[in-house]
Amino acid sequence: MDQHEIKGKCIIFSAPSGAGKTTLVHRLLASSEKYAFSVSACSREPRENEIDGRDYYFIGLDSFREKIKENAFVEWEEVYKDNYYGTLKSELNRIWNLGKTVVFDVDVVGGLNLKKIFKDNALAIFVNPPSLEVLEKRLRGRKTESEEKINMRISKATIELDRASEFDVIVENNVLEEAVEQVKLLANKFVLQLEK
Repeated sequence: MDQHEIKGKCIIFSAPSGAGKTTLVHRLLASSEKYAFSVSACSREPRENEIDGRDYYFIGLDSFREKIKENAFVEWEEVYKDNYYGTLKSELNRIWNLGKTVVFDVDVVGGLNLKKIFKDNALAIFVNPPSLEVLEKRLRGRKTESEEKINMRISKATIELDRASEFDVIVENNVLEEAVEQVKLLANKFVLQLEK
């Protein structure tokens, strides 16, 4: 996405899987009408309780690869083999045309890629879990992942935690309510700054 295509502001949330970023995103979205969630596209099948167009756009592997060729994505990544995630340009334009700030919930590499694209039009927030042990406990508590997937996510989290300093701000998610308040303050301040 070229600078002249950027029509609005973005808030990017990234974290290792299980750090609580999705909970923080939902709480921010519920706090104000001025924020809207950017629904990512992915190549995988929906999990139980996931709804197309709300959680993700489940477009399948072939369609995802086709959209890459068409340059339809702001950014995309092959997170695991044949498991693609990305942000459609059309999704951002939909939100900006409503006069709202885009909120992203993406993995660490995706978050850093988005920050490079949107520069000062984006606030990149890294959500830090209390510890790797807590992260592993949360992942196991979901009961949605195989042992192999949990181990894969923990090993990926170790690498992701090392990149926290590349974000604009780090929010420690030790006490949820405190993290929620910090996120709201950061987001509101960022949006107000850009409106001046």
